[in-house]
Amino acid sequence: MTQGALPVVSVIVVNFRGADDTITCLRSLAELDYARLEIICVDNASGTGDAARIRAAVPGVKLVESADNLGFAGGCNLGAKHATGTVLAFLNNDARPGRDWVHAAVAELAADPRVGAVASKVLDWDGTGADFVDGGLTWFGMGYKRHAGGPLADVPSAEHEVAKDVLFGTGSAMFVRTGVFTELGGFDERFFMFYEDVDLGWRMNLRGWRVRYVPESVAFHRHHGTMAAVDAPDTGRETFLLERNALAALYKNLSDETLAKVLPAALALTVRRATARGEIDATQLDLQRGVGPVETEPVAVPRTALAGVLAIDQFVELMPSLAESRAVEQAARVRTDADLIPLLRKALEPAYPLPRYLDAHEILVKAFGIESVFGQRRRVLVITGDAITERMAGPAIRAWNIAASLAGEHEVRLVTVNPLADPPPAPFAVSAAKRRDLAEPVEWADIVILQGHVLEMAPQLKKPDSTKIVVCDLYDPMHLELLEQGRGVPDDQRAADLVGVTKVLEAQLERGDFFLCASERQRLFWLGHLAAMGRLSPRLYDADPTTQSLLSVVPFGLSPEAPRRTGPGLRANVPGIAETDHVVLWAGGVYSWFDPLTLVRAIDRLRERRGDVRLVFLGMKHPNPEVAEMDIGARTIRLADSLGLTGKHVFFNEQWVPYGERQNWLLDADCGVTTHYEHVETTFAFRTRVLDYLWSGLPIVTTDGDAFADLVRAEQLGVVVPAEDSEALADALEKALYDAEFAAAARDRIAEVAQRFAWPRALEPLVEFCRDPRPAADRLPGASDLTPSDPLRGAEIVRRDLALVKEYLADGGVRELAKRVGGRVRKVARRNG
Repeated sequence: MTQGALPVVSVIVVNFRGADDTITCLRSLAELDYARLEIICVDNASGTGDAARIRAAVPGVKLVESADNLGFAGGCNLGAKHATGTVLAFLNNDARPGRDWVHAAVAELAADPRVGAVASKVLDWDGTGADFVDGGLTWFGMGYKRHAGGPLADVPSAEHEVAKDVLFGTGSAMFVRTGVFTELGGFDERFFMFYEDVDLGWRMNLRGWRVRYVPESVAFHRHHGTMAAVDAPDTGRETFLLERNALAALYKNLSDETLAKVLPAALALTVRRATARGEIDATQLDLQRGVGPVETEPVAVPRTALAGVLAIDQFVELMPSLAESRAVEQAARVRTDADLIPLLRKALEPAYPLPRYLDAHEILVKAFGIESVFGQRRRVLVITGDAITERMAGPAIRAWNIAASLAGEHEVRLVTVNPLADPPPAPFAVSAAKRRDLAEPVEWADIVILQGHVLEMAPQLKKPDSTKIVVCDLYDPMHLELLEQGRGVPDDQRAADLVGVTKVLEAQLERGDFFLCASERQRLFWLGHLAAMGRLSPRLYDADPTTQSLLSVVPFGLSPEAPRRTGPGLRANVPGIAETDHVVLWAGGVYSWFDPLTLVRAIDRLRERRGDVRLVFLGMKHPNPEVAEMDIGARTIRLADSLGLTGKHVFFNEQWVPYGERQNWLLDADCGVTTHYEHVETTFAFRTRVLDYLWSGLPIVTTDGDAFADLVRAEQLGVVVPAEDSEALADALEKALYDAEFAAAARDRIAEVAQRFAWPRALEPLVEFCRDPRPAADRLPGASDLTPSDPLRGAEIVRRDLALVKEYLADGGVRELAKRVGGRVRKVARRNG
C-alpha cells in the first residue's frame, strides 16, 4: 500500500435475524465519503426474507447468502472470500460508522507498514458512552473491553484520545490488511460468537504485526445487541461460549512454558466460577466426615453453573483440532509471551466480584505462580524540573518520552515541579507538584526517575533506609554549564553556585541505583565522578567490568516516525522569507555556552554573494519561567541590528514554537546550524537540537568540539568548522545550502543515522532496567564489603600523598621515594593499557 493511493476497502456486515439494523448500517456506509468502498453483506441464514429486503433497500450492496448460521466468525470469513479490497473492514450490523471511520484507519495503515490491523474507537449509539477504547486480557484467557459500558466522560482523555498498540480490536468495528487476514486463516470459526477478535489480534501480535488503536476512526454500536438477538441472557449459552472460547484462546496462543503453569489453574478457576455463579458448593453433597448419612436426592444445578462445566467438556472435545492450530501458531510466532504482557493491561485482575470465586482466584494465582508468568505492572514516577507545556524544552521533552516509553509496560506518572500549563494528551498521568506534594507520588512509586535538582526536593529518597529504586538522568552536566553561564557573576557568588550544583550532583551519584548519560564522552566523564565517589569498588568492577549495569548511554532521542506537516511553518509565520529563499535554522534557545555571534557575522559575509540567504532563530524566550534570560540573546539581536540584518537576513522568533508544531518549521528549512565556543562544556555537551535536524533530514553545519561534531564528520552529514571562524562558517553554510549534490548525499546518510537515535532505540537500556529493576549492588543490605567505607576526596587525597612522601623519605631517602613513585607510574600505565 502506498501513501498516495487510496486502497479498495471491503466492508463486511453480517446480518442475523431482523434486517432493520442491518439496513441502517449499510445505508450509513453508502453515505461515507470514501471513493473506493466495497460494501458486502452476508445474510447469515436469517430465513425471514431479510436478504430480499436488504437487496431492495441498499441496491449497491454485494449480498452473499449463507444457508447455515456460521456465527460472527464464519459470516465474516465468508464475506472476506468475496472481497476484492486490499483492506478488510468489519462492522457489526447493529453499528454505524463515523464520518472519518475509513479514512483515519486507511491513513494509519498507509503510514506504518508494521500495522496489520486498526482497532477503531467504538462508542455507544449516541456517542456518550465507551464501548471500545482499549482492550485487555486476563491470565485465564478472557478478553475484555476496558471502560466498556461506562460514560466516555469518565475515561481519562489520554486513554481514548491517543493512538496506541493494543492486543486486539473489537470485531464490532475494525480493519485488517487482507493479506494478513488470509495468512492467518481469518477468524477462528470454532469460537462462533465470543473472543474471535481477541484470538485474531493475539495471533497477529505473536507474528510480529501491530494492532493499532486509532481514536480518529470512530464507530457507534448498540452494546451486545447482536447476542441479544441470538440468545436470551439467562440460558447459560453466553457463559458457555465465553468459558469455552477463553480456554481455547489460551491453549492456542500461549507458549509451552506459560501454558504448563496457566492451563491447570484456568481449568480449576472455570469450575469455581461456575459453582460461585450457581451458588453451589461441596457441602451440598455432604462430604464432610461424620455428618449424617449420605444424601441421595438430586442436587439442583443452575444452567449458569452447568455452563462452566460443559465449557470444559467441550474444550476437551475441541483439543485435537486446537492442537493442530496450536502447532501452526507456535511455529509461526516471532514474539514471546513476555513481549505481549504490556498489551494485556491488567492480566492479574480477577474480573468477577464473586466472594468464593475471589478466594479461589487468590489461591490459584499463588499456587501456580501466575504472577511470575504475567508479572505485576510496576509503578514508575518520572520527575522533571522543567515545564510541561505545549512548548516544552529539552529536559521536559526527554522526561515526556521516558514516560511514554515506559507507559506500555508500567503504570507511569510524569510530575513536574514547575506549574503545569496545557500539556498534550498522554497515555500516562501528568501532574504538577510542589516540594511538599512530592511525598505522595514518591511513596506510590516502585521506581523514581529524576533529573536536575529534583532529588533535593524529595529528601525521603536520600534517607539511608530508603528502598526505592532511583534512576538518575545525568544527560545534562549542570556544573559545566554553570561555569560558562556564570561569567559576569561576582566570583564569590559564582563559586558558591558551583559548589551548590556540584553537591546536588554528588547527592545523585551517591544515591542512584542506575544512571543515564547522553554519549560515550559523557560516560567517561561520569565514570570519573562515580570512581571519585567510591561507587566503582573492586567487587563491583569484578561483577560487571563494563559497568553498564550502573551507568548506560541513553542519548536524547527523536521520533521514530518521519515528520509530517500539520500546518504553516516558518515561511508562512515569519514575514520577509520567500518560498525561494535558502533558510538556515537555529533550532532551540540561545544560551551563553553557544556562539550565535559568529553565526550572525557569517551570515553577513554570505549575504554579499548569496542575497537570498536567511537565518531564523526558532525561539528566543524559554518556555520554563525559571530559566533566566541570558545576555547572549540580547547581544545577538544587537549585533544583527548593527549589521542591518534583522528582518532582512536574520529573523528572531520570540515565542517558543510548540513541540507538536516544530516539524512545520523544520520542514521549511534547508539546513540546520549549531555554533559554540571551545570550552569544557562543549566537550561533554549533547546538543539536542541536532536531533531535530536529523529527524527532518537537514544537512548540519556545526562547530567542532562536541560529540555531534564527531558524528557529522564521521558520517558526512554536513560540515564541521573551527570555533569562532566566521569565514569558514560562511563557506560551510554556502556548501550546505547551495551545493545540491552535497546536500542530497548528506540527506541520504542522515535518513540512516537518524534511526539510531529513535526514542525506542535510545531508551532501550532504561526499558530493560525497568523490566527487572534492582538496587545497585553496593546499596543492598549487607553490602558493606563491596565498597570503601569512606572514599577520599580533595584535600584528604593531598594529605594522604604528603604523608606517604614523608614516610618514603624517612625509610630510604630520595632513592626510595623515586622507586615508589616509579612503581606507581608503572601500575597506572599497565592499568591503562
